[in-house]
Amino acid sequence: MYDHEKLAQIKERREQWEETTLQRTLARSPERRREFLTTSSEPINRLYTPLDVADLDYNQHLGFPGDYPYTRGIHSTMYRGKTWTMRMFAGFGTAEETNARYKYLLEQGNMGLSVAFDLATLMGYDTDAPEALGEFGTCGVAISSLKDMEILFDGIPLGEVSTSMTINSPAAIIWAMYIAAAEKQGVPRAQLRGTLQNDILKEYIAQKEYIFPPEPSMRLVTDTIEFGTREMPLWNTISISGYHIREAGATAAQELAFTLGDGLEYVRWAVARGLDIDDFAPRLSFFFNCHNDFFEEIAKFRAARRIWAREMRETFGARNPRSWLLRFHTQTAGVSLTAQQPENNIVRVAIQALAAVLGGTQSLHTNSMDEALALPSEEAVTIAMRTQQIIAEESGVANTIDPLGGSFFVEHETNKIEAQVYDYWRRVEELGGVLPAIEKGFFQSEISNAAYEYQRQIDTGDRKIVGVNAYDNHSEELRIPLLEMDPQGYDRQVARLAALRQERDNVRVGETLSALRSAAEGSDNLMPYLLNAVNAYATLGEITDVLREVFGVYEEPTWI
Repeated sequence: MYDHEKLAQIKERREQWEETTLQRTLARSPERRREFLTTSSEPINRLYTPLDVADLDYNQHLGFPGDYPYTRGIHSTMYRGKTWTMRMFAGFGTAEETNARYKYLLEQGNMGLSVAFDLATLMGYDTDAPEALGEFGTCGVAISSLKDMEILFDGIPLGEVSTSMTINSPAAIIWAMYIAAAEKQGVPRAQLRGTLQNDILKEYIAQKEYIFPPEPSMRLVTDTIEFGTREMPLWNTISISGYHIREAGATAAQELAFTLGDGLEYVRWAVARGLDIDDFAPRLSFFFNCHNDFFEEIAKFRAARRIWAREMRETFGARNPRSWLLRFHTQTAGVSLTAQQPENNIVRVAIQALAAVLGGTQSLHTNSMDEALALPSEEAVTIAMRTQQIIAEESGVANTIDPLGGSFFVEHETNKIEAQVYDYWRRVEELGGVLPAIEKGFFQSEISNAAYEYQRQIDTGDRKIVGVNAYDNHSEELRIPLLEMDPQGYDRQVARLAALRQERDNVRVGETLSALRSAAEGSDNLMPYLLNAVNAYATLGEITDVLREVFGVYEEPTWI
């Protein structure tokens, strides 16, 4: 893109500047730090010029919005046509409490729903199970049966809203409950819009909320992709999540490499099942973290689109341009929130949200200032929502496409992260692929090393966190209100479960669970069997227990 003669002139002029103007300045006033690093501990140069992107080819590396390789965005008008979906993540206590929060968010301008489930639900246990003791509603809503799902969306027309669900190991079961609840509202499954996180590989890599071993878990994921492809054309059957990988301590490059690598593994399994890539790839979606380092995050998103487009077109031979598109949801970085001076989190979230928008996200959740202390209060979640609305309506950043495209620094960082991703993929392939790399602890080790380095920098003071190791005031009293859940919620949930088990047709429940067991022992797609079970009001725990008996329970090797 740059003339060689002009580059030579720039190089000469830069050297002159370094020897004269720069040296005079440094002699008078040294720089603040000996070394400047990104959040991922990558070095940052003092200045970026065309010399740092000398090999950049505009058509090959950037192109135009809505055209391959989509570096500048997947839509030709981007936010000039429609802003991103403001999708606030919410869930706590009982289905009734969360239902009220959803209605409040929709009244405040929320454009889509995003369900947070409590740990018992995430691990496939009913609320009254001994293993679930103490976990009710503390990190999300408790959903133990179709009855709970019906209450969760009572008065919310599921044919008119899109719903994202953050659920992984029991994703197929919870999805079946959602489909059944919608059909009870009179909404055909083919009309449902939403996204199922359903990314089990990142659980083994980072979040550790797995139930079954990798092979049967991948079968369940592939079952959902196959079922959705055939019966739910508007549904994103998997959201491949880098968010939790980043929350575990990964760098930006690790988040991207491991997430996109997981995505390609799901593609391989679906193709091996016999699905045509152009039938299912357009409904794959991604979920990324947006951390504090403004430019690094923007570069990460731009590199992600370019890499995914290339792999879908060149490696897997997808013919439909929609298969080349990387569509993603973003959530601001929970790990960056501090319990100290929690009002500061409003500023952190605003910066992160702005980076996500400038990086071209399709939907966005902004964390609330109080999340390092409790689940979000109504006041805190409203401020988080208003942050997005101010960016959309007042900042002007949505008025042009990819405004940072062409920045020497941003393009250099985009290229750098892209190269790091491919280097990680080479290392994974040398280990035999994604599943062998998980079993050997490769991903876990890389993330833990990065997390250790980040925390070491904070502990030594090399990295400043305002209110924590810089500008702190330990005597300051907490002034913000915190969410208080219904103290009777647990008792109501347990009573509802007990009544359900008495009132339902238990013969029918037993028959559906028996049919599910036989199907799990074979090779049938399990979604129809799960739908039959949840429609009979079999509980989450009962269904998961059947699969535990057939598939077994995964335990991570102790040496990892």
